[in-house]
Amino acid sequence: MAQWIDLSQYAEGPELHTLSRERLQAYLETVRERIALLDEQEPEDMDSEEYECWGDRHEALEDLADEIQDRLDEWGDRP
Repeated sequence: MAQWIDLSQYAEGPELHTLSRERLQAYLETVRERIALLDEQEPEDMDSEEYECWGDRHEALEDLADEIQDRLDEWGDRP
């Protein structure tokens, strides 16, 4: 199970370059969990403003997950 990271302490999220590999992995897990929760809340009306806001949040989380994964990839096999 991933270590919980309290994201409320970050106005815009933590600076990825400052996190250890373990914290990055935990953060990625947290972001993926949030994406899964958001998926469950997808509005039915794709033409609504609610859907547009949902889509923006979803895209932002996916972009963040990609950034975290990229940072983890930079770590490579280093301990």
